[in-house]
Amino acid sequence: MSDTKIYESPLSSRYASEEMLALFSPDKKFTTWRRLWVALAQAEMELGLPVTQEQVDELEAHVTDINYDVAAAEEKKLRHDVMAHVHAYGAQCPKAMPIIHLGATSCYVGDNTDIILMREGLELLRDKLVRVLHTLSHFADKYKSLPTLGFTHFQPAQLVTAGKRATLWMNDLLMDLEEVEHRISTLKLLGSKGTTGTQASFLELFDGDHEKVKLLEEMIAKEMGFTEVVPVSGQTYSRKVDANVLATLSGIAQSSSKFATDLRLLCHLKEVEEPFEKNQIGSSAMPYKRNPMRCERICSLARYVIVDAGNPAVTAATQWFERTLDDSANKRISVPEAFLAVDAILNIYENVCSGLVVHEKVIRRHILEELPFMASENIMMDAVKRGGDRQALHERIRVLSQEAGRNVKDLGQDNNLIDLIAADPLFGMSREELTAHLEPERYIGRCPEQVTEFLEQCVQPVLDRYPEALQGADVDLKV
Repeated sequence: MSDTKIYESPLSSRYASEEMLALFSPDKKFTTWRRLWVALAQAEMELGLPVTQEQVDELEAHVTDINYDVAAAEEKKLRHDVMAHVHAYGAQCPKAMPIIHLGATSCYVGDNTDIILMREGLELLRDKLVRVLHTLSHFADKYKSLPTLGFTHFQPAQLVTAGKRATLWMNDLLMDLEEVEHRISTLKLLGSKGTTGTQASFLELFDGDHEKVKLLEEMIAKEMGFTEVVPVSGQTYSRKVDANVLATLSGIAQSSSKFATDLRLLCHLKEVEEPFEKNQIGSSAMPYKRNPMRCERICSLARYVIVDAGNPAVTAATQWFERTLDDSANKRISVPEAFLAVDAILNIYENVCSGLVVHEKVIRRHILEELPFMASENIMMDAVKRGGDRQALHERIRVLSQEAGRNVKDLGQDNNLIDLIAADPLFGMSREELTAHLEPERYIGRCPEQVTEFLEQCVQPVLDRYPEALQGADVDLKV
């Protein structure tokens, strides 16, 4: 046997958390299959079919001790994964073997399990979204009054605050959280619909008793923790469900990538940086570098998720009639990997937010380089109050601003607009009077109040709604 290592998905080996990996593990999948078979047998027994308590007890006794070797051998022979596991389960439960999977089709275990796993996955991601919001809320509150240059088109614009900017990231995440909550609350089991969704096999088993056929579904759904099953289906639940869930995951990826891109730009400006460990290496060739590698990883994984979300959309669009199997191989890859990648993204997002480094002096220097231009309107209004002509003053400031701009861009000098205005008799203002207009705090509008209101009215209710999410913030994050 060769010792050569074979391919392993980086989502497993490098990025996703143990809890998300466990959710999409073979153990979780096949124990859920068995739980569904137990639920089916239990409900059929209670509704009068020839299923005994002894058979149900035997099935329950072997839900978790899956005999994978037998299943693998059976699948090699039968070329059918569900029937392979029926035979493997039956080998452990000989008394129950005749009634395992009674009346059901493969999608009874396959599709119902997929819905269960997606709901649990969304619950995990919901809690991680809450933790990121919690972490960012501290940052936003701490820096709600710290002026910083706003940027439109990545050109200096009116001042904002570092905390106000963080609320923009958080508002995107709140929108994502609403989507996640909606998906969780509206996911329905496929139920026991049969081969083409008609429930004909179950109607036959119950001798034409429609009420028992409907009760069967209700009982199974309740046992699996659901209140509803899909009202109608073919053999499968509509593949639009997968498309909708992955669209929600794509939304999280989009928000996370926007945050990470902003932070990468701020890192370039040396204003805000992601955490950087004492012994971390930024570049193998340039020892001085502090690359924003975590945010780059968020962007990289987010790009994958955004593209991956197209898979179930195409699948939903190309399903034929009651079902085709061209969804299967794609679904096995695209759905779990989207969950694993978003899980990794939120792990990194939380890690980055918990250790953001703010360089306040750099931020202030950048502000002061641009503030004379931004203060020009206030200076003009002040000069008008002193008896000046608004139109003449406007034209003069325009000319002086262009001169100051040339000094900065062409000559590499400091912004000397204030000195130019002070030397111009048209304004009649001393340098000291002009400098009074250069307090950054005068140009941040309602930023501090907006942050406080947003945290109190929008974020805190979410944190209060999910206190258990904040108790689970000690997971080992792969970053």
